[in-house]
Amino acid sequence: MKNVLILLICCCLIWSCKNNDDDNNNNNNQYLPNYSFNTGDLINTTLIPYTDLLFPNNYVILNSNYGINGVVVYYAGGNNYNAFELSDPNHALRTCSTLTVEGVLATCDCDDSKTYDILTGQPQEGTTGSYGLKRYFVEKTGDIIRVWNN
Repeated sequence: MKNVLILLICCCLIWSCKNNDDDNNNNNNQYLPNYSFNTGDLINTTLIPYTDLLFPNNYVILNSNYGINGVVVYYAGGNNYNAFELSDPNHALRTCSTLTVEGVLATCDCDDSKTYDILTGQPQEGTTGSYGLKRYFVEKTGDIIRVWNN
């Protein structure tokens, strides 16, 4: 009887746990549509536009063929690559909501100049809104870095 009770409790805990993998990527943000894309073998670190991704604390920007307004891919060192949408997640899509990257910060051109860290995707102090940057999946195989959204 005791084993059955423990098994029941374990099952309830497993079923009640929420899977946050989809929420981290799609985050149900009313401002950002969920476009599917895949860079395939576009980002080849042996090619000039992408060699910066061989060195920590560098980034490249992919144009609007990827994501909504483009994607920033940031290399933090080791196996740590991050990719984020270049649309402000706390604004409706408009011209000023496209983010501009300088250093490790991405800032919108709207009057409130919301700013986000491209290493973590988190808003900087003083930035209002409920959302961090929309994160995309990243995989590195040899010289190729693939970024995608399902």
